[in-house]
Amino acid sequence: MSFNRPARPKQLVLALTLALSLGSATLSTPAFAQAGSDWAGTAVRIELAAQPLAQALNEWARQTRLELIVSPALVAGRSAPAVAGTMTPREALERLLAGSGLATARDGNAVIVRPASQSSGPAVLPAVGVTATLQDDTPSEATGAYTVRSSRGATGLALSPRETPQSISVITRAQMDDFKLNSVNDTLDATPGVVVEKVETDRTYYTARGFNITTFQEDGVGVPFTMGLVGGDIDTALYDRVEVVRGANGLLSNTGNPSATVNLVRKRPTSEFQAAASLGYGSWNAKRIDADVAGPLNAAGTLRGRLVAAVEDKDSYLDRYSQNKNLFYGVLEADLGERTTVSLGHTYQANRSDGQLWGGLPLYDDSGRLLSYSRSTSSAADWTYLDTTTQLTFIEAVHRFDNDWEAKAVYTHKDIDWRGKLHYVGGVPDSSGNGLVSSPSKYKTGNIQDSVDVRASGPFELGGRRHELILGASWSLSEADATTLSGAGSAVPPLQGWDGNIAEPAFTADGGGGEYADRQRSLYAATRLNLADPFKLILGVNATHFRSTGSNYGVDRDRKEDVLTPYAGAVYDINEAVSAYASYTEIFNPQSELDAQLRRLDPVTGSNIEGGLKFELLQKRLYGTVSAFRSKQDNLASYVTNLGTIAVYEGTKVRSQGVELELSGDLTERLQMTAGYTKLAIEDDEGESARLFTPRQIFRLSTTWRVPGVDKLKLGANLNWRSRTSNSTTLNGQPLKISQSAYTLVNLMARYDISDKLFVAANLNNLTNEKYLTSRYWADQGYYGAPRNATVSLNWKY
Repeated sequence: MSFNRPARPKQLVLALTLALSLGSATLSTPAFAQAGSDWAGTAVRIELAAQPLAQALNEWARQTRLELIVSPALVAGRSAPAVAGTMTPREALERLLAGSGLATARDGNAVIVRPASQSSGPAVLPAVGVTATLQDDTPSEATGAYTVRSSRGATGLALSPRETPQSISVITRAQMDDFKLNSVNDTLDATPGVVVEKVETDRTYYTARGFNITTFQEDGVGVPFTMGLVGGDIDTALYDRVEVVRGANGLLSNTGNPSATVNLVRKRPTSEFQAAASLGYGSWNAKRIDADVAGPLNAAGTLRGRLVAAVEDKDSYLDRYSQNKNLFYGVLEADLGERTTVSLGHTYQANRSDGQLWGGLPLYDDSGRLLSYSRSTSSAADWTYLDTTTQLTFIEAVHRFDNDWEAKAVYTHKDIDWRGKLHYVGGVPDSSGNGLVSSPSKYKTGNIQDSVDVRASGPFELGGRRHELILGASWSLSEADATTLSGAGSAVPPLQGWDGNIAEPAFTADGGGGEYADRQRSLYAATRLNLADPFKLILGVNATHFRSTGSNYGVDRDRKEDVLTPYAGAVYDINEAVSAYASYTEIFNPQSELDAQLRRLDPVTGSNIEGGLKFELLQKRLYGTVSAFRSKQDNLASYVTNLGTIAVYEGTKVRSQGVELELSGDLTERLQMTAGYTKLAIEDDEGESARLFTPRQIFRLSTTWRVPGVDKLKLGANLNWRSRTSNSTTLNGQPLKISQSAYTLVNLMARYDISDKLFVAANLNNLTNEKYLTSRYWADQGYYGAPRNATVSLNWKY
């Protein structure tokens, strides 16, 4: 096993080959220039969690930028203690190996790990040795890095970001912890190219490249997104990282939507015991407790488990709004043999909100003048609430064959329940704020999802070269039902300064409902062809059958669709650090929106193409992308008007194109960052700008810095800038545009290590106290984002 391979790897591979052939051989690693090669004399900041020894050595090599060679057999099954502080690389390595019976030796600029009993002299490599970099499945929490080695979100194959022929961004556990990204909303709002459209306090849309994100995955397996938006607040305590593959991804998602695919990667049990806890307090009486414990459950280590829990209770800057959140995640992992592993996991999250917004604030009066509100203004009545409960159970079985093939089967059951009493305020007020009318309702919505995904992947030989193949099948059933009871509406006083005191009506009138089911069956396949040493071609296809039955609020949803979605991508390595890539995917996306005759619109069709350059620098610790994309969609739903309470749409042609720049990783052992810039243009079939609620330019930057001379102190900043947005409506037959000026949000963080297990952290959000509308997704309503706020936390890790 070799970590951080040197600039001249061929000689090393040759030496290892001889070792395998002869049983043992004298290893003579050629000298090479490498940063950080002074391993005994220069102290550096090192942070290593308690973890398996192989992973700890991997991380030691990454942080010190030294070449390390060790036989996998020597470290298999061994664990390493936590090592943190300012010390020489040699001191850190000796602490990792303390009590293991292993010792180190130097051979040129390489460091060799061998049995302590081995006699001095030339380093002898044991009979089993291989070269390797960071393992593909190494969780981000074990590395502390702002990048990962691989992702399966695009093709199902474990490809590095550089090998993936699409733009990919990853928010790792380290970044989520640094900036307290405790929800998926917060995490995606820090992700390059993604826009979080918080239209209300408890319902959120997501967009990328100007279009709605409707494809989500858990551990690389697609999950139905029946409602098209997220209700409540998905907590991130159970996730190791969040991956976002931008552009159409029709291979695994079954539909080609030119926005993005979000892959939520869960934390898993560990082979060694570890534990963590956090206690936080913040503005508006926000309290949060996190706990995370993992490790083996038997002496042999063949049964492992993990428990994650989080409790959050907070008030708000918004009048009358408060939220309580409870999360539990448990998972067991059992080795049924040397090659078979079975996992069983369950997630429970309950959100309880009082005084939540259902709709936003009316933004203009009957003369078209924009209304002025304080940031705390809310249209919620004091009796409103919304409870959302989500439970998910998964069973996973993985078998690894002798020929490096792997078979995997996953069954997932998900139960979503929404219940609430809600208060919508509509109408166009006069200049004094009078003229508003309430529409109170009592809602109950349920959604039960069952899905199965079975896949096999591995290498094959063809034409004297080694290639990769994945074959899979998936099935899903999503059943939803909703009932609404309406109450009598009444006049609402001007919202500025309103205390929410309005009589709760009796909810007796039938407000409609729905009961419908969506079924889906898919077959998919993809291959990565190694056509030449620098050139890889990825080809794939997905065949899917959709069927919807039932009705929703009086609208018939019956429909059948059969679609074949091809996928093609290519990557060419220009040199050891830079690759050029291109990909093409067709678009097919069923729609639930209705036309003027109250018929469902036909599916969206079109295509998506992108290409650019990807590069890896600083021994693959820094990853970058320069990309350009273009998509066209026919029959995309565009809002026209309302017929009563039913929104009416028409199909339009839309073209989107733009460029994206991204840079993420570790610039030095002290400086980490992720940054991204997006610029796009969206036009309709008449060449006019469309979907103006989407910012045409977005810039995101997150960076942390371990302060020299004060190694226990880490400082960081997060910057989120977006350009001007707007949306249009009509008033008295005349067009009316409402805009949100460009704005920048700046967040700061600081962390101080009290010891190697205990640290305190502080986070300051919206440093400049910017006042801004959270979204222009809706034309006539909106509300304001949070003013300056802060959080402090005490954190412990073992």
